[in-house]
Amino acid sequence: MTPEQIVTVRNYLCKRFGTESISIKPRKVQDSVEVYLNDEILGLLYIDDEDKDDISYDLNISILQVDLDDA
Repeated sequence: MTPEQIVTVRNYLCKRFGTESISIKPRKVQDSVEVYLNDEILGLLYIDDEDKDDISYDLNISILQVDLDDA
């Protein structure tokens, strides 16, 4: 993902979830980034840009059972 795409997606997620506590950090692989909420990893965001006219993003969030038990 380009730095411009990262900023655009971060702004969208902050608006959508109603918080400025979301940050996005690049990974060594170019097809995904790490999404954080309050400095805790929330999930991985993948870009699908095979069709340059139809770019999409896929946010994968993993929820551990232990986290649910603590809630």
